[in-house]
Amino acid sequence: MGALALLAAATGCGGGGSGTAAGAAATTPAAAQRPSTAASPAPATTPAAVPAAGDAAAWAKWNLKPLPPAPAAPADKPVKLERTGTVPVFSEVKTTDKVVFLTIDDGAEKDPKFVEMLTDLKVPVSMFLTRDIVKDNYGYFKPLQALGNHIHNHTVDHAQMSKVPPEKQKSEICDAQSALTQQYGSAPLLFRPPYGDGANTPALNTAVQQCGPRAIVLWRESMQIHDMQYQAADKKLRPGDIVLAHFRGPKDLKGETMTQMFGELLARVQEQGFAVARLEDYIQAPAS
Repeated sequence: MGALALLAAATGCGGGGSGTAAGAAATTPAAAQRPSTAASPAPATTPAAVPAAGDAAAWAKWNLKPLPPAPAAPADKPVKLERTGTVPVFSEVKTTDKVVFLTIDDGAEKDPKFVEMLTDLKVPVSMFLTRDIVKDNYGYFKPLQALGNHIHNHTVDHAQMSKVPPEKQKSEICDAQSALTQQYGSAPLLFRPPYGDGANTPALNTAVQQCGPRAIVLWRESMQIHDMQYQAADKKLRPGDIVLAHFRGPKDLKGETMTQMFGELLARVQEQGFAVARLEDYIQAPAS
């Protein structure tokens, strides 16, 4: 089954119920247990675009209230990645900053208005792209990357990783890694398995190590159409939470657009008084 067919068969890469990752058995991964935060996500580099309480007119254009400005990126990164060895699996970053991190998966919807929205609002996101879903228009994501947003690995064709043999797991990650590196000029530092599946299995960890990413990133909340699904019983955001959303449009969002869904996400963050920070600003990449 192709990548787009797989996406059509599921409501999202893992957004549905608990947003937890499935292991070899149905283990509840780091996404569902508030894990030891010793390990957290990704790239290094902080681009010029910093999330803003920003230009009030820009927020008003999208019928949104401004978010609080994010604090300066910490000098001592809470997540420190190693060049070799087992890669960490995490769904949050250990921080006292009142920030959350927004991640968007797959790349199915390529709405020009979303590029306009992020250009106006300067809200940082981390993109986990699926090669066969984006290869018809790699260029769509380049203006988003130019805003300082990092591109990460989400497999070749959205395979359910615990259901395929180790060799297939490796090709899913390595082939996507090669394509995304070639197209976007830097190797993805982070990997997210579709549906979070297999995140805590030795086979997947080995494949990730062999292909280049240095961490497996899950999530604590997932955005649906108008609201978020929470893993915490009190249904509240916490500092350092990673939030999952998807590149989706009216066909999958019951008529809503990508910008409307993302606006709802920002409203939920704003209502709880959080800023949005760049995930990669909290991660120390391995020394080269």
